[in-house]
This record gives sequence, structure tokens and C-alpha cells, in this order.
Amino acid sequence: MREVKQLGKPVVASAEELEHLALAAKLSGVEAEIVLPESLEIAMPRMRLHYLDWGTTGRRPIVFLHGAALNAHTWDVVCLALRQQYHCLAVDHRGHGESAWSEDADYSGDAHRGDIEAFADHLNLDQFVLVGHSMGGFNAFNYAFHHSHRLAALVLVDAGPSMLVKGARRIVDFVNETAEMDSFEEIIRKALEFNPRRDPRLLRRSLLHNFRQKPGGKWVRKNDLRMWHDMRKREQERERLKERFGQAKQVNCPTLIVQGSLSDIFTSEDAQKLATQFSEGHYAQVGEAGHTVQGDNPRVFAQVLSEFLGKVL
Repeated sequence: MREVKQLGKPVVASAEELEHLALAAKLSGVEAEIVLPESLEIAMPRMRLHYLDWGTTGRRPIVFLHGAALNAHTWDVVCLALRQQYHCLAVDHRGHGESAWSEDADYSGDAHRGDIEAFADHLNLDQFVLVGHSMGGFNAFNYAFHHSHRLAALVLVDAGPSMLVKGARRIVDFVNETAEMDSFEEIIRKALEFNPRRDPRLLRRSLLHNFRQKPGGKWVRKNDLRMWHDMRKREQERERLKERFGQAKQVNCPTLIVQGSLSDIFTSEDAQKLATQFSEGHYAQVGEAGHTVQGDNPRVFAQVLSEFLGKVL
């Protein structure tokens, strides 16, 4: 087993953070006690992972994995809605959020799977639920392909082998266009253009988890954009994933495929088809949600997830 160390301490809740989360919950229609998670880290050889622990230890764990160019806070309202039922843990992937960047720019599926393995081993997770959105969904599936015996359930959110190129290209263009910006107001404007469904009152705080200001005043993304640059490696990764999705019946835990009704990345037809490829596959659609389902409609997504887990666990 690889050496892993626990780092970090709980972050003292600030009034601004609590106010932001309370507003996010209110606008989403989620009624829950407003608390902030612990912000923690684990250190492995050549990698440091940051994660959010929403407490309620002793309940069945759910590990949440975000999509590319996002971070663990994309799950905040969902975790708030579910924390009384489950022990919610949201991880920053390598090269994202507060986690370290890979020294050799290794953002392969195997590298991500190794991170999840180390995380699960360090926290002694067994029979846990693994939820992944987009890139996080691919990483969750890759972990489940090798370790589904350790999972109570797998949930893939707007992620599958048949992704729409036009929608994916729109995301890549948005990330590249906002790689470095002169002002934070410009970032907010670009973000609203990219996803008009988001409430501008929430964007200022949430985008701070994705951007940092350099000493010279410019704002840059926290995620390592080197992961986007090697097209040959990315194509090879896609081919490996497609091959493994073709063997999805090897995943022997209940699996839910979630699709956003307004997604320009993943169609309902492809999502339903993918669900039939698993040995125990299920399908659900979340209305009024685009590709980032957990951010566009966290209340309904949390309901869908809770109902699914109530049936299969």
C-alpha cells in the first residue's frame, strides 16, 4: 500500500462563506442546516489531494468527483442536502482546486484512478458510493471497472462514451478563453455567457474556488491547463475508455446514469443506452439542467440520487 499522510485542519467558517451557501441552498430550494465542510488534504508520493468532508462520519460514505476545470465545491448544495443521510466527501482532482498539480503533467485515467485508490484506502472506505460528473464520471467508471467489489453503487453524471463533440468543444473554448483575465468582473461576465442558468449573485464566491489573482493583478485558473494540450494522449484516453465501456457488465454494483435534460454534451438516448450496458444499470434525467447537473439543479439531483440509493442499498 502506498504511503499516505493526512494533512490540514478544519477551516474556520467565515460569515461570507456561510451566507453564500445559505443563499445557494435557498435559491435551489434545498432546506437544510447550513454548515461548512472541513477542508482537508492527504499527501501521497508526488501528489497532494485536497477534499471536503461534510461530516456525519459513520453513515455510508459518498465520494463525489467533479468534472474538468471544476472543483469539489461544485457539489456543495448536493452535499448539504444529503449530509444527514450520508457521509459526503468531495475531492479536488489532481491539477484542480486546492490539490497539487502533477509534476510531469500526468493526468491520465490511470493516474486519476491511482489517486482514488489512495484516497479510498487512506479513509478505509468500503461499500461506498462513487459519484462522478463528466471527467469525474470517467474517472469513477475507471475505478469501478477495477474495483466495483468495493462499491455499494456507482453514479455517472452526464458522462459516457458518446459525448457530443460540439458541446465538448464549447467547454474547451470557454476554459481556454478564461485561462487568464484582466479582471474578476470579466470572468463573471464570461461565465454568465457560457451558462446563463447560473445566478450572478452566487458566481462571485463560487468562481473564487476556480481562479486566483497573480501579484501583477491578472486572474488565472487554478486548474492545470497542460491536461488539455496533448491531443494525441487525449485521443488515446478516449479510445481506452470506449473499450472499457464496452465491457461495462464487469461492473457488478448498481449503476445510475444521470443526464441533464438541457445537456449539449450527452443525449438522453445515449444515456439510456449506456444504462443497459451495465449488469444492474438504471437511468434518470434531471430537468432544467444542462451538462453541469449538480450546479444547475442540485435539489432535484439530490432527490434522484437519494431515491436511487434508497432502492438499491
